[in-house]
Amino acid sequence: MDVAPIVVHRPSPTSGRRVTARGQILGLAHSDMEVVEFLHRAGLPDAEMLLDDPAWVKWRGGRAHHYEEA
Repeated sequence: MDVAPIVVHRPSPTSGRRVTARGQILGLAHSDMEVVEFLHRAGLPDAEMLLDDPAWVKWRGGRAHHYEEA
């Protein structure tokens, strides 16, 4: 896998981070639990294990696991 298929984008000005999987928008997450729920709905049953795996998830802008704009 050359590019992580899941991207958690930079925090929005109103809080939350857009989550995409292979370019498809999954939703706006305000917590890791919401990211995991989006990934479960997308068919990834072991999503909790993937959040810190750079082969699966790319955290763009800001720090990983932080959902408020700095």
